[in-house]
Amino acid sequence: MFVKTNGWTSVSNAPLDLIAANLRRERDRTGMSLSEVAKKAGIAKSTLSQLESGAGNPSVETLWALGVALGVPFSQLVEPAVPRVQVIRAGEGPVIHSERAHYSATLLAACRPGTKHDIYWLALEPGGARESLPHVPGSVEHMIVASGRCLAGLADDPIELGPGDYIVYPGDLPHVCKALEPGTTAMMVMEHTV
Repeated sequence: MFVKTNGWTSVSNAPLDLIAANLRRERDRTGMSLSEVAKKAGIAKSTLSQLESGAGNPSVETLWALGVALGVPFSQLVEPAVPRVQVIRAGEGPVIHSERAHYSATLLAACRPGTKHDIYWLALEPGGARESLPHVPGSVEHMIVASGRCLAGLADDPIELGPGDYIVYPGDLPHVCKALEPGTTAMMVMEHTV
């Protein structure tokens, strides 16, 4: 997933080198030539060559077609290695625009294969913190704040979040969520394997 670590905020100035490296890695993994992948994706060989060299400005459709051709999800082409706890502030994620419609997308997180998801709407008020003991091994929690402000994340290092901010952290470690303002709301997705 795109995470603001080097000052980029859109695909036009985003990690094109990362996309290039991911494309080369996945093409090498399949053993296919530039021509084979380009043909399978329905794009010009020169376009793929440019993308693999870190040039160009790929659209959602182009990357999606390449993902299908390479047998990997879209996210695997645009996602760098992520730290244990990750925060994407509102408006900081890179935006990839559609060529065909007034539509843009920001991938916040890709779900691991074989996981199950529980989706929660959280209503939080100031006062005591919700301190959670570790859940089952491999659990991951994703949260997007809708309104208000809160502290959330690992119990030993919670992060202040506001409207539109996204955080992901291991749910199998002690974690916490505490409202800092009245009327704080958030969407939480709990990802687990059992």
